[in-house]
Parts: sequence; C-alpha cells; structure tokens
Amino acid sequence: MTSETDTCIRELEIEVPAEAVEQELARVTQDFARLARIPGFRPGKAPAQLVRTRFDEEIKNEVLQTLIPAHFEAAAREKNLRPIADPHIDKLDFAPGKPLRFRARFEVLPEIELGRYKGLEFERVKLEVTDEDLVQELEALRERAAVLEPVAGRAVEDGDTAVVSLFGLVTQPKEKTSKPIVVEEALCQVGAETTLEAFSQGLRGVQAGEERQIQLTYAGDYPERELAGRTVTYTAKVKAIKRQRLPALDDDFAQQVGEYKTLAELKQKIRENLEAARARREKELTRQRLLDALLALHHFPIPQTLVENQLDARLERRVRVLVAQGLDPQRLDVDWPRLRNAERPAAERDVRLELLLEKIAQAENIEVSAAELEQELARLAQQSGLSAEAVRARLTNQAALDTIKSGVRREKVVELLYAQARLRA
Repeated sequence: MTSETDTCIRELEIEVPAEAVEQELARVTQDFARLARIPGFRPGKAPAQLVRTRFDEEIKNEVLQTLIPAHFEAAAREKNLRPIADPHIDKLDFAPGKPLRFRARFEVLPEIELGRYKGLEFERVKLEVTDEDLVQELEALRERAAVLEPVAGRAVEDGDTAVVSLFGLVTQPKEKTSKPIVVEEALCQVGAETTLEAFSQGLRGVQAGEERQIQLTYAGDYPERELAGRTVTYTAKVKAIKRQRLPALDDDFAQQVGEYKTLAELKQKIRENLEAARARREKELTRQRLLDALLALHHFPIPQTLVENQLDARLERRVRVLVAQGLDPQRLDVDWPRLRNAERPAAERDVRLELLLEKIAQAENIEVSAAELEQELARLAQQSGLSAEAVRARLTNQAALDTIKSGVRREKVVELLYAQARLRA
C-alpha cells in the first residue's frame, strides 16, 4: 500500500512470504555451518539447528540484509516508484516460520505539471556605466602602482604606513601557557578600513623610534582562533614612517600599466571593459528575474534528500574557500548548524529550479551533444589551468560527467526561455 501525501515521501508496507524467509534462513545457515568452528564438530559437519542457535543474531542480520533490499526494490518497481535514496525501514516484524513484514519510507522525484514557461514577460534590468565608475577604476590602478616613500620630521598621521615591530602578551584571560606574539616587521596603514582601530589610535602621533602600549580585545568570531575573544597588550615600536605616493594620471602612467600610448587610450579601454562587465551583469540579473517568474508559476513538493545534498555541497564550497585562504575551518569559531539553516532557503530554490528545468528539457527534447560536452570540459579546463584531457581524467566516473552534462542541458533550457521571453525595457 502506498501513502500519497503533498510531499515526496512514499511508504510501502511489504510482506515477504514465510517460505522465502525459511529458504533464505536455510541458505545463510548453510554458509555459516560451512565456515563456523564449533567444538566437537569438524568444519561443515555441525547440525544446522545448532549453528542457527549459536549464530542466531548474525544469521538474522544477514537474512534481513538480503531480503529487505531485494523485496523493497521489487515492490517499488511494481508500483512504478523510483526512490532517490535508500529507504528508512521500520515496523519490522521478523520471526522464523512467519512472513517478514516491514515498512519502507522513502522519497521520490515529484510529479511536475508544467504550466506556462514560454514567452514570460518581465522587466529587463538596466545598469549604467558612469564617469564615477571610470574614476574609481583609474584610482584602483593608481593605488596598485603606488610606491611607499619615507617620511621624515613628523609623527604618524592618518594615511601613513607605519613600519612597526610588535611584542604582544595575552593579558585576559590570564593563561600561563600563552606564548608571546612577536612580529619583527609589520606594515600598518593608519586609519585604513583594513586596520584594527586600536592600532590606528595607538600609532597616531608617534615618532619614528618611539614605542607605544596598545591593548586590543579581539572579537569572539576573529578568524585566528588563538586570539578570538582574548585581550592582548602589545608593545609597538615604530621603525619607520612611510607615505603612499600615487603616480600622476598622465600618458607615462598609461604606458606603465599597459600597452597604451596615451591616457586617453587607457580610459577608453577601461570604459570598454566596464561596458562589457555591465552587459554581462545586466543579462545575469535579467536571467534571475526570468527564473523567479518561472518558479512563481510552478508549485510542487521537493525531496528533502536533494535539499540536504545541496546544503552539503554549499558548505563544502565554503570550506574549500577557507582552505584556499590558508584558514583551518575546524579552528574557526563558526556555528556550522546555524549557517546550514541559513542556507536552506537558497538550497531549496536551487533544487526546485533544477527539477523544473529538467522537466522543461524533457518536454522540449533538449539534449547535449558530444561536441557541447567537450566544449564545456574545455571551458572548465581553461578555468582550472589544466588541459581538457586532464579535466576528463579527473572525472573518472560516469556520474561526474553526467552531472556536468545535466548542467549544460539546464543552461540550454535557460537560454531557450531567455530567447523567448518578452522583456520590457
């Protein structure tokens, strides 16, 4: 009997005939008898009833491990149900000489009834490239090309970079095992957003060669776990004062940062890059509106198994980013359960969208050719700096290639819907 609900959960009450149970018990008992060593009997000669009594639990467990999956799969096929994960088994009733009964609870993909998905109408996202954007890009280039020059005859001011040596001791909480923090030379840009305010306050007005005491209490979520929530008293000695000198915006600067003859050429190239980035961002945001409109027209339950898988993938990506930044995720003060819960709405949206796009792909007979798959592998190779052959070699199992192929297929669906959408300016 199947229990239909408004979720993707299904139930099957399954009964295995007593004859099949006894047959499997006899087979497993025979296997045990052949291998078991029982005092007073040569291997394979102990009576079956003695073997079954001595290895009762082990034999029952092996019988269940064989009968439950086989009969569950048969029952699911008979009901035309396709589980997307292993079932949860309960209401187990198992005794020799009687039928084996159990309930299997599992999830299946939802039945999606396609509504309107062609010719969706919504407003196009419009962005602009302003003169201020151009100025910001030029200033960013200037800052990257800036040099630090020594400053003499005055104390540290906002905007200066103080070259300091640091000796720090953890003063709260008092721990005898805390090692001193020693930094021979650190660059501290006073007043910058990236500089802790305690250091900026402590270094303002200090002359080169002078020392200052700086006390700093680190936030509880500070990335370096050894410092999080601790108060450290630093002795900071200013070894030198330097000031950032920005290059002039002229033709020489343009030649310094690239293959440009004039500043006008550099500005033109920056504007072209900004326009290209604007166009890509406009399309990306407009596509998001398209997908939002598509989802709003389709309502169906989603398997929580897929949501949990999506959450696993999201958190795994976050961990990889932290590792790439040189941070140990296990040493960070991160509330992972809370973060997982915060990601749930986005994960549910991703699963809903993936299922819907796959349904449309089936309706539109959209497939991915071998050439398109190779093109995607080449794109991934370019991103990773590897050859297409190396990327394919890393995808050693068919499931990985199928995942990439499904992604390309869904992207083709989105492009189709985008091309058929009615965009309002």
